[in-house]
Amino acid sequence: MCSLEEMTLLRLEEAFLAMLAHVGSSILQPLLLAGPEHSEPWARECLCLLQQLHRSSEQLQEVTEQSLQSLQKRLHQPCTAGLESLLMLGSADRILQVYMEYIESYTSCMVVQVFQQVAKRKSRYWRVQFGLLQKHLPGMSFEGPVDAVLAQALRQPLVQHLQQCVLLLLQLRDGLGKSHPAQELVTQAITLYGNLQSFLQQALDQATATQALWHSLSSRLKDALCTPTRRLLQDSQDVPMTATPLRAERVLLFDDALVLLQGPAVHTFDLRLLWVRPRRHECTFCVLTPEEEFSLSARDPLGRAVWQWKVSRAVSQALRGKKDFPVLGAGPAPSEPPACRSVAYTFSAEGRLCQATYEGEWCLARPHGKGTLKWPDGRHHVGNFRWGLEHGFGIYLVPKATEDQFDCYKCHWQEGSMCGYGICEYGSEEVYKGYFRAGLRHGFGVLDSAPQAPQPFRYTGHWEQDQRSGYGVQEDSSRGERYIGEWQANQRHGLGVVVTQAGVCYQGTFQADKMVGPGILLSEDDSMYEGTFTRDLTFEGKGKITFPNGFTLEGSFSSGAGRGLYTQSVLDTAALPPDPSSTHKRQLGVGALPVESRWRGVYTPFWDFAHAGCPGELQEALLGFQVQSSRELRRSQERGSPEDAAGGTEAFLEDLLRPRQPAALRRHLGEALSAAWHPLGKLLRTLMLTFQATYAGIGANKHLQGLAQEEVKQHARELWAAYRHLWPLKDLRLTSNQRSSLVRDKCFLSATECLQKIITTVDPREKLEVLEKTYLEIEATVSRVLGREHKLPMDDLLPLLVYVVSRARIQHLGAEIHLIRDMMDPVHTGGRYDFLLTALESCYQHIQKEDVRLHRLPGHWDLRDLR
Repeated sequence: MCSLEEMTLLRLEEAFLAMLAHVGSSILQPLLLAGPEHSEPWARECLCLLQQLHRSSEQLQEVTEQSLQSLQKRLHQPCTAGLESLLMLGSADRILQVYMEYIESYTSCMVVQVFQQVAKRKSRYWRVQFGLLQKHLPGMSFEGPVDAVLAQALRQPLVQHLQQCVLLLLQLRDGLGKSHPAQELVTQAITLYGNLQSFLQQALDQATATQALWHSLSSRLKDALCTPTRRLLQDSQDVPMTATPLRAERVLLFDDALVLLQGPAVHTFDLRLLWVRPRRHECTFCVLTPEEEFSLSARDPLGRAVWQWKVSRAVSQALRGKKDFPVLGAGPAPSEPPACRSVAYTFSAEGRLCQATYEGEWCLARPHGKGTLKWPDGRHHVGNFRWGLEHGFGIYLVPKATEDQFDCYKCHWQEGSMCGYGICEYGSEEVYKGYFRAGLRHGFGVLDSAPQAPQPFRYTGHWEQDQRSGYGVQEDSSRGERYIGEWQANQRHGLGVVVTQAGVCYQGTFQADKMVGPGILLSEDDSMYEGTFTRDLTFEGKGKITFPNGFTLEGSFSSGAGRGLYTQSVLDTAALPPDPSSTHKRQLGVGALPVESRWRGVYTPFWDFAHAGCPGELQEALLGFQVQSSRELRRSQERGSPEDAAGGTEAFLEDLLRPRQPAALRRHLGEALSAAWHPLGKLLRTLMLTFQATYAGIGANKHLQGLAQEEVKQHARELWAAYRHLWPLKDLRLTSNQRSSLVRDKCFLSATECLQKIITTVDPREKLEVLEKTYLEIEATVSRVLGREHKLPMDDLLPLLVYVVSRARIQHLGAEIHLIRDMMDPVHTGGRYDFLLTALESCYQHIQKEDVRLHRLPGHWDLRDLR
């Protein structure tokens, strides 16, 4: 059986529906017909707002009618239709959404004074309409300005209806027993409708304050700031607030922006890209934006608290994209705005980002994470950012003056510059694959000419500051020759070897890309010329020819057009044939081009990576990215690093530290060298690339065998040294699980950081204390791995201390040791400090010897060391 409260609710809904219908027919429809002309922008905006208000009113009528129908059904079928069937109880969220849309439409018309604009026309007509409405809107005054009466007629029915709804729902709840199944449902509806009342009042207050603000500003400022949906939340004229260093005269907080008025200048900051940070000063807090950082200071702590709270809440609201419900400040406090967000923004300040648009992830007002940066001139960067700078893998497009051409850089970036491995496809169709530093080609790299270039070439070698410099190999297909040797500033400069397709080899000195001084020329039949000659390898000047049978021809040589080779020389037929075992002169480059310095640019990235501890964030800078198609390229951008490299180096290190027999160790090394993702595999593939570039194809020549053999031996020594470097704990007597644990613990990181503090003091006693703490950290790490307290003897301590000392990288460690030894109190002689200092000295001497071996790599570094 229906209660008295339900009957009253039914009559309330009937009355509200009737009022909405009369307001719609007597006010809203005439407003649309009597709206302003469409010729001016403001008039079109007013018409759009009125149309939106009319649509919201129709939706409100529709949902009220549905609510009335649910009440009528409950009245006629109380046994089959429970309280949960009532729309205002079972679907309260839906009703509230319609009400809120009507409130938003209505307050938008208030803010831009739509009713004032409409009231200027046909005021007599509106007076007649008000007379017809008086009997349908009881309790409402129709005296006063036309625009005020229009606004009240569109607002008051909703205000009164909500008040009466809340009162009737309270009575309905009180009439139900505490055990009634609908008790909780009615309580929730009371809360929602009560929140809606508060929301309505707040929306009206904000609209009124915003409307008053536009009246107080000049027409220029109003045009710059006024929008229908913008609401004023706080004004520094109400709660004083100053901004520094911008020295704003007035601070305005809107629901979408923070605005600073500084004379004629208006500084507008999007709340979605605004971060609030407290300051030590109790009356001040800091505001971070993409291009500005300033402080807001109040007169007292209370004023600062009000502003900081409102700004933080407004930022959260702007990020959610909708206004707070329940009313701002009611209910539990919302969480702080997230530090990381995804928003689009166009930079305006002068600098490299001027007029560029960034769309992606932000953190503390800086691009941070994945994003896209576009410049008006067509430049385009897609990739990872860190604290405002390109960092990690990224793709950078630079348009060229020629239409539809651009340079495409697919590279690793570090703090805004290309750094590490990258691929550049130039608009000229040249392709560079290699390493960059500070945005320039630097280190090892390969440059290929365009496929259809008139003079095709490939350069494989070293670069400095974007120029070929150091050791390199260039194959010139048009001339049918290959140059192997030294470069400087993009020119052949220094000692070099030229090999032609015809089998002729030349060794000599180049200067500014030209041959100078004496040289050696070997033909395919082993004839050897020692002397001077022209750029096209023609004999010129004094020289000596040694034939395969030992005959020599020594004198002066020249050549001219059409007359062949001309010589004035002495032929010696008495000389014996050359000893086959003595062929050093016929092995070009050996000794002249030091094998240790030929491909240092290939090893340098690997050693930098290894000395840094093989960090995961640098794997891509070393290994590059295995991308074959644009689809895979986009996929690699999404994951940030090669998929198959995830955890690869760490897993390899853990496996490396397990005890194994020599045969298994060799097999494990082979697996590492063949793995595409592994640093050793990358190193080996690059070395194979250099070997093929130097000796394959037209460069294959028996006079380069010695040069090739030197490189193979050197590469074997370097690879073995690299493998040994990745095996820092090979002498530690722990189980495989314990060794893996040490790797996961970053190999005595705490001890390493402790030892680094030895340079922070000049007191020898304090330095000894740092050394003692380092020992205790090492011992604590081992004890943690073993699961019990363990005291390290010297035999076990030394290899661990060597590892810690080498990772600490203390500058002038020898001088530090001498200072401690010379200034140490004699009372410590033979004691614990003396023991630890002696251990440190042994480590330092051992590391010095290892450094010499790594850099000089003598011949006894052999694979037989595995046994």
